[in-house]
Amino acid sequence: MPDDAARAAEEESAFSHPAVDPDSTAAYGDHPDQVIDFYVPRGERVPGEAAPLVVVLHGGAWRAPYDRAHITPFADFLARRGFAVANVEYRRGAAGPQEGAAGRWPDTFDDVAAALDALPALVREALPQADPRRTVVTGHSAGGHLALWAAARHVLPKDAPWRTDAPAALRGVVALAPIADFAVAEKLAVCGGAAGQLLGGEATFAERLPYADPSLLLPTGIATTLVQGRADDVVPQAVAESYADAAAKSGEVVGLTLLEDVGHFPLIDPAADACAVVAEEIAQLAW
Repeated sequence: MPDDAARAAEEESAFSHPAVDPDSTAAYGDHPDQVIDFYVPRGERVPGEAAPLVVVLHGGAWRAPYDRAHITPFADFLARRGFAVANVEYRRGAAGPQEGAAGRWPDTFDDVAAALDALPALVREALPQADPRRTVVTGHSAGGHLALWAAARHVLPKDAPWRTDAPAALRGVVALAPIADFAVAEKLAVCGGAAGQLLGGEATFAERLPYADPSLLLPTGIATTLVQGRADDVVPQAVAESYADAAAKSGEVVGLTLLEDVGHFPLIDPAADACAVVAEEIAQLAW
């Protein structure tokens, strides 16, 4: 575990970068949070060659105060590495008596599904430099959960409103310190019990779990890599390992890249070496 000073330094560094404005923004619904920011690839590219598309789902324990702004430096970092980037916003938290709770059921899932469904048409308009055939979905923390879930919609229960008839056309998923196993996350009280809050609390947790928990939605048949800091005490290594174990039991091999002396936030910090590792993991799938 990192000491308090090291943890604070990591978090301060990750959040020290100013937000980076997108090249364009498009709506995928009527709610103010139903938008996607697009970043044009800025890195060196072969003239005329389309860039892989990276779909980014931000973290923040699915809570309202944590919007996509904090991950825009990471989106810009990927764009400067030659990727076309779509940074997805979605509804988080609850209003009124539940203010401060994690996520909204079913709104958070409605939005991620709708955003991914709308993305191909929006990309054609906003990012003609992108090659949607080479799409990788990535997400950090709670966004890592949503990335894994988005890639597993075809194995959702048959009565799930978000279920698709076929796997998503993805090159893969790179989930960064994901909340990937809800049972383990709740046992460890990850993010103050955010997974339980996302599913509506104790009364509905077990009922909604099969519709939301990536560790129960396996195998997906989609290439998946988890990147995890060994010193992460926000979403501990045990959560990622449990998902990888569940994948193995389902007959699927999931990559698990463990980074020594790395906590939760360096994975999305452009100033950290860990962020370059993340970009390379995405490139391995995208190119």
